[in-house]
Amino acid sequence: MTLSVKIREWALTLAVLLCVLLAPDARSGEPASWWITDAQESARESAVRLLGLLAQGDIAGAARLSNAPERRYEVLQDYRNEVGEEEFKRLYTRYLDRANRLVAEAALGPRRLLIWDLGEAGNHLAGQFFIEVEGRYVLDDVPSAERAKLQRLLEDYRKRASR
Repeated sequence: MTLSVKIREWALTLAVLLCVLLAPDARSGEPASWWITDAQESARESAVRLLGLLAQGDIAGAARLSNAPERRYEVLQDYRNEVGEEEFKRLYTRYLDRANRLVAEAALGPRRLLIWDLGEAGNHLAGQFFIEVEGRYVLDDVPSAERAKLQRLLEDYRKRASR
């Protein structure tokens, strides 16, 4: 990675961070979200565990890591039926490739947005949404206003990264 690319990544991260921190929530005047830098507050471990289960083809185990496990199971089962079991495992194993890395994590209350740079997939920026439930992070599969805000943050991050 060249110095100019590193500087661009740092500038992008700083710009998004400033936009988020300086954008007050309309109701409370508090920041709408913030960037996670403390591993204790991160959902990364849950994300890696989820991807590991999917890479093994364990859709029942992966579905249990969702706040809507029945629906998640159906979606994963439909996808596995569509692509076949071996291709399903291969695709999710790719997410664990060293070329893919977590580049940012944002929080909005108990919700987390993890932004992954999929280096092995042309540096596509992918997002995963988690929510803290009973002291652990699970995949956030239930639509909400907060999740929609995090989705907009992901879209903004992608736009800034493509400049």
